[in-house]
Parts: sequence; structure tokens; C-alpha cells
Amino acid sequence: MLRVDGGRLWQSVMDMAEIGATDAGGSCRLALSDEDKAGRDLFAGWCRDEDCGIHIDSLGNMFARRAGADDSLAPIVIGSHLDTQPHGGRFDGVYGVLAGLEIVRALNRAGAQTRAPLEIVNWTNEEGARFAPAMLASGVYAGVHEAEFALSRADGDGRTLERELERIGYAGDEPCGARPMGCYLEAHIEQGPVLESNREIIGVVTGAQGTRWFDLRVAGADAHAGSTPMPGRKDALAAAAALVSGFEELAGRFLPHGVATCGEMHVLPNSRNTVPGEVRMTLDLRHPEDAQLAEMAEAARALAEKTAAARGVEISCEQIWHGAPVKFARECVDAVESAAAELGYPHRRMVSGAGHDACQVARKAPTAMVFVPCEGGVSHNEQEYAEPEHLEAGANTLLHAALKFDSTLTSQ
Repeated sequence: MLRVDGGRLWQSVMDMAEIGATDAGGSCRLALSDEDKAGRDLFAGWCRDEDCGIHIDSLGNMFARRAGADDSLAPIVIGSHLDTQPHGGRFDGVYGVLAGLEIVRALNRAGAQTRAPLEIVNWTNEEGARFAPAMLASGVYAGVHEAEFALSRADGDGRTLERELERIGYAGDEPCGARPMGCYLEAHIEQGPVLESNREIIGVVTGAQGTRWFDLRVAGADAHAGSTPMPGRKDALAAAAALVSGFEELAGRFLPHGVATCGEMHVLPNSRNTVPGEVRMTLDLRHPEDAQLAEMAEAARALAEKTAAARGVEISCEQIWHGAPVKFARECVDAVESAAAELGYPHRRMVSGAGHDACQVARKAPTAMVFVPCEGGVSHNEQEYAEPEHLEAGANTLLHAALKFDSTLTSQ
């Protein structure tokens, strides 16, 4: 049975991790940064070494194409993303891209020809750490966002995604969304503890929970820290702290699946001896049932209104993104499960707690995902770790799921 080379896959992941390497053992390759460009360049070079043609669309999504026996067939597409969180690990995203590369390498070394073309994709700005929202370019591909909206997104310094694509030389001419897909497959570390705690190797992902992102602004009044009595203050940070505690309590009412996170906060004027007059913060709500997610969102808005009245401040709560829960195509999920079983890997069906590019692409093409364990369930962290043999198992599962699809794709 055809297998990938686990050692070669591991070395590729480690080589990519050196680009933007952090002192604590992680990687920092923010979307469209110089480090992201270097990672893209390395990936493109590896793909050209395997005789893959490189195609780049208007959002900077990279498609590396291995020809099939019948190039009129819609391609089997495998991929993920190379951008990371500011304190990111070595595996999140990059594993899925390089698993696709390793599959191409394995097919080339075996002299195996697929009927359909095989493409490896690197999606732009999956993380959303620099340009919000997350999964931005795959969202444009799937019709969730307009290209103009995505290109106009700006980072904290006011630099737009369009400008940065041009700066690093990855603004392609091909319209985003124009490339067909017969199916889309994505491998990823779980980013949770379920597989590890159950001593299982493969997660057969059936879908993903929904997400709502909010931007909040708490407007109080700057005041002298020494001469302003406590009862007369309009302390924006104190109000924001109450919101954080309230959102945590809110999520507790939607257990076991509901979660709420305030992951970003900016305090103004950010002076030691001034009562904070303004706070800008974020809220991330998630739940696998859309009705429950909507109820969480309404509760969050009500909490913001209640806190504003109680604290004598003004609070705006703007939803900037809603990603509905996603269910992957049954035939794709079944193929992944069948591949894992045939390879003898302990596996389970599961729902993803995190969003992925696959969640966007599923709106346009049949899609499935493969999860592998990560140590302690830790991710978005420099200490993120996955065992080499687990990465190999995930890539093997992906390979054989892809081969199952190869005989089912029809001419365009």
C-alpha cells in the first residue's frame, strides 16, 4: 500500500518552522509579512522541484498543480495555510499544506498517476491575526466575502491586505474563486485534547461549530488617577473587566459546547496615572448549533447594555463576522473514515471546535478534514507539538482518501 515518507514530511515542517522562528520554539509568520513571503517562496520552490505549476489568484492564494491523466477533470485539492499567530506553533496550518506536498512527493517517487489533477493550496490570512476576519481569502473563494471587502482589510498600522499583497509580490491576476474543485481535503492538528486523551490517532471531522466575532468599544472619560473620587469615575477599563467576567459567565450557561473569549484589548490613553477613558476589545463566541449561538449573541449584547447603564459609560457592540456551523459532505467524511480504517489507525468522528479554511470551502465544494493529536491539546502557542508518527498517519489517511475520490470525479 502506498505510503508517505514520514521523515521527509517532518523535515519539511521543521524547515518551514525556521522561517519566523521564535525564541520559545514557535513560529511567527503573520499574513503577508516578510516572513510569510519567505515561507511562500520556500513552498513554491519545493513544489516546482516536484514539477508542479504555481498559480496565484487575486487574494494571494497559491495553487500548486500536479497534472492528472485527464486534466479536464476537476482537481482534488489538498491544503491549509502557512500564516501563523504572533506567538504561533510549528504545526497549525503548515502541516496541512506540507502534507499535501508530501502526498505529491510520494506519488512522484512511486511513479503513480492520478486520473484527476492534484492541487496543493496555501490560503491567505487564515488566522485573522493581522487582517480580520479569519479565513478571509478562502471566504472570498467560497463567496462568503467580496474580493473588494477582503482587499480593503487593514492591519493595526493601517496597511491594507491589497497593499501588502503587492508589496511581497503575491497579488495574482486570476480571479479568486475561478478555480474549480472536485473535492477539498485538509489535514490539521486537533487543537484540542480529545484524540490524545482517548489514545486515538485520526479525527474524522464531520463539520465545525459556528462563530460570531464582535468588536466592542467602551467609552468613559479620562480622569486624574489621584484626584478623581471613585464614585465619580467613568472608568472604561473597569467596565471592560466587568464585561470579560460577564462573558465568561454567559458561556457557562451554554455548556458543554458554548465558549466565549475576549482575546484582544486596547486601553486608552494607557497611562499609569490616568483613569482609562476608552477600551477597544474583541469577543469571540462559538457553538455547534446556530440557534444557540444566536442566543449567546443576544445575551452578549444585553450584557453590554446592562454594563453601560450600571457603569455610566457608553458601549458599542458590533458583530463583524458570523460563520455558521458547517457540516462536511457525507461522501467525503465516509472516504476519510474508510481510509483510516483500512490503514489500521484508531479513529473517531468529531466536530471541530476551531474554524478552518475547510469551513469556508465546504460551501462551494465537497469537503472533509483529518485531525491528528497535539500534545495537551495546546495550539496557538509556541509550545504546540505533534508526534512525527501522527503527522505521518494523518498524511497517509489524506493520501488514501484522495485516491478514493480520484475514481469518482467526473469531467467538467
